[in-house]
Parts: sequence; C-alpha cells; structure tokens
Amino acid sequence: MRVTVISPESAVFDGEADSVIAPAFDGKIGILANHAPLMTTLGNGTLTVRAGTVTHRFAVQGGFLQVVKNSVRVLAEHVQGAPDAA
Repeated sequence: MRVTVISPESAVFDGEADSVIAPAFDGKIGILANHAPLMTTLGNGTLTVRAGTVTHRFAVQGGFLQVVKNSVRVLAEHVQGAPDAA
C-alpha cells in the first residue's frame, strides 16, 4: 500500500509499506493492505511504517489519518525528525 506522511513544512515519507501503526486520538490503530476506508484524528505518539525489513518511526502530534483504496495519508500538525530505519 502507498503511505504518505506530510507535515506543514514538507512531505516526510512517501513510499510503499506493509503496515502502519498510528496514534489515533483514542488509542493505537493498525493498518494493513486492503483496509476498509477510514478517517480519524491523530493524537500524540509514534507513527510506525513498516516496509519489508525496514521500520520507519516518526514522532507525530495531532492531525488526521485517511485510508482510501490501499493508500494511507497522514497529515500531521507536527512531525519530528527523519525516519529511523531499524
């Protein structure tokens, strides 16, 4: 699935991924390929994007997450740092 992470300053991540774990306003949410359409507000925490054996982590605060047709868009009010690969 295609994942895009956008902050007010720039696009921080844009690529293919296997899964996303995001801090929604009321708890964590996991997204896999072919997830049902979804729109939720984000809370504060770690956004994890897994692509094969590489894991990218971002500190996010506020914003929205949208899932439509195997595409995940994260529009965060604040994204801290570059992705860490683990």
